[in-house]
Order: sequence, then structure tokens, then C-alpha cells
Amino acid sequence: MKPVYHVLLKLMKQSIRDHFQKVDTTLFEVLSRLDHTLLTPKISDDYFVSLCEDIIGQQLGGKAADAITKRFHELLGKHGVCPESVLGESDDAIRAIGTSWAKVRSLKDLARKVKDKIVRLENLPEKSDEKVIEELVKVKGIGPWTAEMFLMFSLGREDVFSYGDLGLKNAIQKIYGFKKSPSIKQISTIEKRWRPYRTYACRILWASLDNRPASPELE
Repeated sequence: MKPVYHVLLKLMKQSIRDHFQKVDTTLFEVLSRLDHTLLTPKISDDYFVSLCEDIIGQQLGGKAADAITKRFHELLGKHGVCPESVLGESDDAIRAIGTSWAKVRSLKDLARKVKDKIVRLENLPEKSDEKVIEELVKVKGIGPWTAEMFLMFSLGREDVFSYGDLGLKNAIQKIYGFKKSPSIKQISTIEKRWRPYRTYACRILWASLDNRPASPELE
């Protein structure tokens, strides 16, 4: 199966490159200077862990998010990151690794709602993007931005764009020569060209700034 997978992946990457070359030469030129692994799909094998890490990473730079995430995993130790282990830790212990109180509450709320089946993560792959967002925002501290990152990086959805992401706005301003932060209308004119591969366009934009997704606020 591996040779077949690699052939299909190569064909998919070529299809994405061809699309950007056809519809947006500016973005294609940026891609040509970057690592083409940006066009490899990203899919998580543990949705609960991914959401915990997304919550921890809100409003943080890459290094800070990585450091706190590492401490979070170490805190939960041999039990691993699961609803029961998160609920079993005290709020003070989770706060002590560097998370804010708001994020402590969000992590606990996520764990409680997953455990009680109020939020059913196992059903998310079958849902539309809109329904996934609707399900995830039931959790305190998870808003549209976090849900959009989950769609991109956990479910591997290929056509997601986040208007609330600050990094994308900054990259678009720089790459397309806007003198100030582009408006929603200006961004819409550009991003609609990228369909059905807007997720890959986002990854190219973030990489162009040597950056990561940037939450606009703690949701």
C-alpha cells in the first residue's frame, strides 16, 4: 500500500501546485521558495489531545506553546492526555505549568463535556465543516478560530480559511502589497481563488512569515 499512497500523494501535491500556478501566481511564487511538505495533509489520530493542545496554544507564540504543551503531557504522565486524567488533576496543578485560569477552565470543560458525551469527538469526521464548528463551540474557550484550526490540522479538511487568524492577515498584507491590514472584502477577493485548497494556501501564508496560526484572542 505504501508505494500506492506515495504515488497518490505525489499526484495530489502536483494538482495543488498546478491549481495555485493557474489561479494565483503570487502565492505560487511563494510556494516555490518553500518546503513542499506544506502540501502534505495533516490528520490527527487523537482528537481530544489535539483540542487540548489547541486550547493551550491560544494567544501564544510557537516556543511558549510547545513548552507548556510539553509540561502538560508530563503533568498527566503515565495516564496520558484523556478526559479522565484532565479531570483528575487539580486546577492549581494545571495552572502551575503556565496555562491561564481561562485555559484551565476550558480544558476542564472540554474534558467534562467529552466524558459526558455532550461533545462527541468520534462523530466529527462525518460532519460538515459548519457542523464540526457548531459542535466544538459548545466548549467554553473554543471559538471559531480554534474550531477552524481543528478542521485544518486534525481532520485534514482541505478547504478551510480563518478570517480571524492574525498571521494570515499579516501574510496577505505583506505578500500582496497592502499598505495596511486588508479588509474582509479584500481578503475574500483573494482567498476565493484558492478553493478547493484554501487550507494549503493558509499553510503557505504562515510559512512565508516563518510563523504559526495566531489566535486573535482567547475565545
